[in-house]
Amino acid sequence: MINKLSVAALVVAFIVSCGGKQATSEQDEPVQLSTSQLAAIGKILVDESDCKTCHHSTNKIIGPSHTDVAKKYEFNDENIKLLAKRIIEGGSGVWGEIPMNAHPDLSQEDAEKMAIYVLSLDGEEKK
Repeated sequence: MINKLSVAALVVAFIVSCGGKQATSEQDEPVQLSTSQLAAIGKILVDESDCKTCHHSTNKIIGPSHTDVAKKYEFNDENIKLLAKRIIEGGSGVWGEIPMNAHPDLSQEDAEKMAIYVLSLDGEEKK
């Protein structure tokens, strides 16, 4: 289960890093988080989930390593949504016959952050 306290701590740290001000622009629009900030949140979500049971960042366990996934899929919005859908719904057949467990309690937004983290591991510079 994802520890919401850790995610809240990350949000507080982000706000403090902005000088303690609310994360808004001059027009009171929400500030867009950078890809690296979204990936950092995604890493926390991955670390606090059951992902480590079957996946490792660099080594194949039951499922592919996260870096192998990152090498297979280009870093783009379409693949972020595709991988987020697979994280939420589970599946099998892409990397073998062993199914990946579904995570229906994850929000689309959190699953996308997790996918951003995984896709960020291919070693190429991201936007």
